[in-house]
Amino acid sequence: DLKKGAVKAVIFALLAIFAYILLRFRRWQYSVGTIISLLHDVLVIIAIFSFFKNIVPFPLEINQDFIAAVLTVVGYSINDTVIVFDRIREYFHTLTGVDRNTVINRAINDTLSRTIMTSVAVFITLLVLFIFGGTSTRGFAFAMLIGVITGTYSSIFVASPILVDFDRNNRLVTKEEEKMRERKARLETAAAEKK
Repeated sequence: DLKKGAVKAVIFALLAIFAYILLRFRRWQYSVGTIISLLHDVLVIIAIFSFFKNIVPFPLEINQDFIAAVLTVVGYSINDTVIVFDRIREYFHTLTGVDRNTVINRAINDTLSRTIMTSVAVFITLLVLFIFGGTSTRGFAFAMLIGVITGTYSSIFVASPILVDFDRNNRLVTKEEEKMRERKARLETAAAEKK
């Protein structure tokens, strides 16, 4: 029952997140990048839990605490991914005459310091919980420690490249946004010519 409930909870969470990202960004490429990134995070946590089960001196059981940790990591990772994607979308609106890969790269670079600082703060808090918490919280804290690390790099190194890979026809920018960018470029050119 616990296993079935966990699978249902994760699948429901992923479907709800897919719909949320689709409504927020109006492009299915953002949703696919987010879901693959989140699946990556969940699978890494499960793999490390399985691998370290008989190695570490504390119990690593797949119980309700583990499911709570996985769903918390999904929430943490989606937050990180949405911040990166928001910056990407913002730069598509503001940067003119710049190709898609440069826009995405600049957006990632500009959010990198914020992402790392947030992750380090959360990691330190979880590390304190892991070291000084009781044995009942060690499995949860261990899963969260893994999840913070994977969630941090997956939003940058998994979600964003998938966003680029699924946008072969350069459709991340809608026709209206493209017209706005062209209009802005023409205005900037006209202003430069007047000077």
